[in-house]
Amino acid sequence: MDPITHGLIGASASQSVVSKEQLRPAAIIGLVSAMLADLDVFIFDPADPLLNIELHRQFSHSLIFIPVGALIASGFLWYFFRNKMSFKKIYTLIFLGYATAGITDTFTSYGTKLLWPFLDTRYSWDLISVFDPLFSAVILGLLVFTLYKKNPRISWFVWGWVVLYLSIAVIQQQRGKSVAKTIAEQQNHQIERLVVKPTLGNQLLWSIRYEAQDTLYAEGVRLGFFNHKVYQGEAAPLLNWQKQYGNFEGTTLYKDIRRFNKLSEGYLIQHPGKKNIIGDGRYAMLPTDMSPLWGIKVDTTRPGEHLPFKTFREATPAVKDAYLDMLMGK
Repeated sequence: MDPITHGLIGASASQSVVSKEQLRPAAIIGLVSAMLADLDVFIFDPADPLLNIELHRQFSHSLIFIPVGALIASGFLWYFFRNKMSFKKIYTLIFLGYATAGITDTFTSYGTKLLWPFLDTRYSWDLISVFDPLFSAVILGLLVFTLYKKNPRISWFVWGWVVLYLSIAVIQQQRGKSVAKTIAEQQNHQIERLVVKPTLGNQLLWSIRYEAQDTLYAEGVRLGFFNHKVYQGEAAPLLNWQKQYGNFEGTTLYKDIRRFNKLSEGYLIQHPGKKNIIGDGRYAMLPTDMSPLWGIKVDTTRPGEHLPFKTFREATPAVKDAYLDMLMGK
């Protein structure tokens, strides 16, 4: 989830347990504390590009780290608010704000290691995109209204909105899964794995990715209130990286491919337009496209070196037009 929405949700959490006199400082405390977990993006090793994406949404987002993260944040924020409330109160508000970070990230895709270090599993519900303007705008409006009316009870409506929006998202996702199964049946495909998630910034246009017979298929579907429209997409063979790079087993190259395969949950494909790029087949600029948003570049002449991580987010006019056409149901 984007940092601003993280902050807004954290501010609402902190506001909901204070008096009207403490609403403003509580909002600031919650806003800042909810964004702190994402400071893990600054943990990196120039010699090991995959380390950064491995650690993102890991320990700093786990449930067990919430008390520790809140304590660290309290040491910083206490200096600014020590004349307004006690350390215990500041810690409580920071705890509430920080606790929302990892939990709300599970609403999106990519995955969050909520149970680290006990489980290394990434949990993701794939219900909303990393940025959803409608979702965020209502939360912002309720936060401002709470401050304007100086009534902490209004902030509780944020949670009603979150539950309502996620409930709609669940319904949309189930509709998308139903469409995916129909598409697969029409193609005589047996779905082995399925990912259905919304495209950026909306709940109408959804991306479908399903695996059948070692091939990954992409489809887009616009889920209107009473009907839907399918946009046929591309297909790509899943990469048998163990076989293709088996001669390099034990090398840094092989280990990095294995690490990236884990991060991509086994949805590895060759980038159709870029040589030697292995990409995460779950993500593309368009729901119908098989050009990955990111990947690793393999250089077999240097098996002892870490593989560089590359991103491909070229939002060309053609891509924008195609996205808007699908979003509008054209």
